[in-house]
Amino acid sequence: MAEKTFTITSESGLHARPATVLVQTVGKFDSEVNLEYNGRTVNLKSIMGVMSLGVPKGSKITVSAEGSDAGEAIAAVEEAMKREGLGE
Repeated sequence: MAEKTFTITSESGLHARPATVLVQTVGKFDSEVNLEYNGRTVNLKSIMGVMSLGVPKGSKITVSAEGSDAGEAIAAVEEAMKREGLGE
């Protein structure tokens, strides 16, 4: 299992466009990838699950992955977060 915590820096928080980018990014991996915010955990491969969290700017989220390519999935999420100016 691999996991990483991020702080959302985007003024708009984790809104539809970057959420879609994250969902598409992890959809390429076999591992189960989850996003945890404020005590709730959702499947990061589900746009509806991610959007249901309503993650605002300044929030800390934790992305975890379990499976054969978990490390690569977390690295891809980190890259997408930086590329989209979403978090650090």
